[in-house]
Amino acid sequence: MAFRFSTSVRNDMLGLKAHCNALYYNGGGIALVDSGDGSPDSITDTGSGLAIFEPGDRITVENAATGGNDGTYEILTVAAGTITIPTGSFGGSDAAAGSVVILGSARGGSLIDQFRNFTMKIFTGSQPTEADDAEAGSELIQITESSGAFVGGAAANGLNFGQVASAILHAASGEVYSGVAGASGTAGWFRIYDNAAAGGAADQVIDGAIATSGSQMNMANTSITSGGTTTVDSVDIPMSESA
Repeated sequence: MAFRFSTSVRNDMLGLKAHCNALYYNGGGIALVDSGDGSPDSITDTGSGLAIFEPGDRITVENAATGGNDGTYEILTVAAGTITIPTGSFGGSDAAAGSVVILGSARGGSLIDQFRNFTMKIFTGSQPTEADDAEAGSELIQITESSGAFVGGAAANGLNFGQVASAILHAASGEVYSGVAGASGTAGWFRIYDNAAAGGAADQVIDGAIATSGSQMNMANTSITSGGTTTVDSVDIPMSESA
């Protein structure tokens, strides 16, 4: 078996252009902070309006007082008054003293963007022939952030992909992929759903098989017991060199 991507996922990966997810302007309240000590750099706002952004977004800074600070950066963490970005992003600090800064974040067709705040379900039986096919087998467990309750269309307790290295997409750092089983059975395959998690034929989904080794998801024991907690230690989705 192999990872299988629904048609809508592949269409977006091939053709979806980036779109503006959030735009924020503050003429005098935004400061750009060069940590200078190896910790993440940051963007702070006295107006506490930065919560419209999300970790993983690519944020663009324009019209900074220090010209070298203009650029596009990955958001690491978000709070109303502070965004952190990778260490060394800024070449110096710009105080919040009348400088005009425009912040805008973009998302595109990458798997990271398509599956922001996603959920995962594990089923009995065999992986369907196509990711566009209806679910097969019985649902055993839903995997969310730290087993939290998830509602399609809401960000709460959704999961995320994070770093890409050596053409492999990994789970976001610091997230706990886990769930409490609602039924007992033998895990056979899984499906990853985008945040809408609507369950329809046009969904953005990724499928994979489950085994104790050599599969898309490897489990020490594929037997799942109702009421027990299952934790997924790692998620690695490779992009093949050839197609």
